[in-house]
Amino acid sequence: MTAKMCTTILNAVKNTVDPTTQVVYNENPDANFVKSNKFSYAIVVVGEPPYAEMYGDSSNLSISEPGPSTINNVCGAVKCVVVVISGRPVVIQPYLEKIDALVAAWLPGTEGQGVADNLFGDYGFTGKLARTWFKTVDQLPMNVGDSHYDPLFPFGFGITTKPTKN
Repeated sequence: MTAKMCTTILNAVKNTVDPTTQVVYNENPDANFVKSNKFSYAIVVVGEPPYAEMYGDSSNLSISEPGPSTINNVCGAVKCVVVVISGRPVVIQPYLEKIDALVAAWLPGTEGQGVADNLFGDYGFTGKLARTWFKTVDQLPMNVGDSHYDPLFPFGFGITTKPTKN
């Protein structure tokens, strides 16, 4: 019996772009690295560490480092799309001003190709939030109809696009 290997988002990007496109990976780039390389675009993948049940309990629902630093360093210097890998909404509002596009990939499992397929237009985006995405954790709990309902992205927010590739 052979085990199927997973496709990381990085490998999926490399498999999807034109062979002449140079894909540069840096796990924790500083702003000088980004500026000195004169990149055209960047894909920044951040998220939560893996967890199950109580091990994922968090009172701040933040993205752990180097995620925030990477968003600030990269998206402050070049057009970027940020892909958030998480099992729930996380604090993203402090970074939105620098982000050109945001994708909530949730937990894509072992097939990063599905993320790349959407990023590069092989498939359109489809999805609506099944949960309200808060601005700050101080707002929680927050549900549709609450008097203090003031979400970053409301319940049902999302986008549907058509594939851009034929």
